[in-house]
Amino acid sequence: MSKSDATAEEHTGEISLKVHVLFFGAAREEVGADESTLELAAPATVTTVFEAALESFPQLRRFGRSLLVAVNEEYKTADAEIRAGDEIAIFPPVSGGSTSANATNDRETIQSQDFFELTATPIDVGATARRIVPSQAGATVTLDGYVREWTRGRRTLYLVYEAYEAMAVSEMQRLGVEARRRFEIAHIGIVHRTGRLEIGETSVCVSVSAPHRHAAFEACEWAIRELKRTVPIWKKEFYEDGEVWVEGDADKENS
Repeated sequence: MSKSDATAEEHTGEISLKVHVLFFGAAREEVGADESTLELAAPATVTTVFEAALESFPQLRRFGRSLLVAVNEEYKTADAEIRAGDEIAIFPPVSGGSTSANATNDRETIQSQDFFELTATPIDVGATARRIVPSQAGATVTLDGYVREWTRGRRTLYLVYEAYEAMAVSEMQRLGVEARRRFEIAHIGIVHRTGRLEIGETSVCVSVSAPHRHAAFEACEWAIRELKRTVPIWKKEFYEDGEVWVEGDADKENS
């Protein structure tokens, strides 16, 4: 998917914006396309884009007001202005929860040994954990999230994870910064799989090193909770009797 090539132009005396919009997860399936172009009257806001999308793709109305809008890989408030050149993304809540539009992208305290990655290949949990072991750390806590076979009484055959890749990495970096502000940690690393995963395969690995184990435990638990709440990654579960996108708080009990 290409970066937005939105342009402003004169049209019958009015200024209009042609905005390139990306769709993800269940919203992409409802629209039947990865992207589209919307023409908006200027000045335009996030609300303008949202309303234009519902007008062009009424099937999106099934989501109610739960759809999220990101501008240039950041969550924005409804009144945020849309400008020529912005990249717009519309998607349902991420797999583990809802998100806040007040997130910031401050990365001033990301350390060189920290890492935040998406991968389509199997995750080596042990190797991931060893990447954040500096001399000043006394403990490393690692969470290994993997695909289970049974979910609420239904047998899972496999999962497929889809991500808004650039924004997902950006959001993981933001979580790394926030983790440093909240906890006395040395380093943090997050790796998440995309694509098809079989039963037992690792979907996400979060590793935190710290001088003391208490801070490492707290930071690791906080990071996975926030990752499932804000990072734009969606999970589709394939069962013996059907398939479903996991949205919003539906997966909370399985965190």
